[in-house]
Amino acid sequence: MKTPKFPQRIPKAPLVGEKASFSRTLTEGDVSLFIGATWDVNPYHTDDVFAQHTPFKKRIVPGLLTASLLTHLGGLWAFLATEMKFEFLAPVYVGDTITAEAEVVEAKGIEADEESGWVRLGCRCINQVGEEVLRADVCGFPGQFEE
Repeated sequence: MKTPKFPQRIPKAPLVGEKASFSRTLTEGDVSLFIGATWDVNPYHTDDVFAQHTPFKKRIVPGLLTASLLTHLGGLWAFLATEMKFEFLAPVYVGDTITAEAEVVEAKGIEADEESGWVRLGCRCINQVGEEVLRADVCGFPGQFEE
């Protein structure tokens, strides 16, 4: 069965060196919805009193919520991840504006329109003061696009 082809999107089929980014301010609602969907009830994310007695001094956003911002960029390429490696570098707090960035660092079989083609993305998330809060390496299958 052939992979379906998608109408042309921005930034097109992923090519080495292609970059994409977007920014989003994380809200209390985002955290609540994420915790509700995942049941990540870790007190670092849910308990103000507990968090006051940690090095963070207040609740932190779940790391996978921050990491999930990268899925928007993958969605632009109809990218299906098969492997993800995350490095959480700094805390993210409610109200932080996070910029998620992805760059295609390796691609195989894309130019030849092979069904077995794959892509590796180098990703990172930075906060509103330019601090890198997350670094990621993501591999997977890119979507196929019409010309």
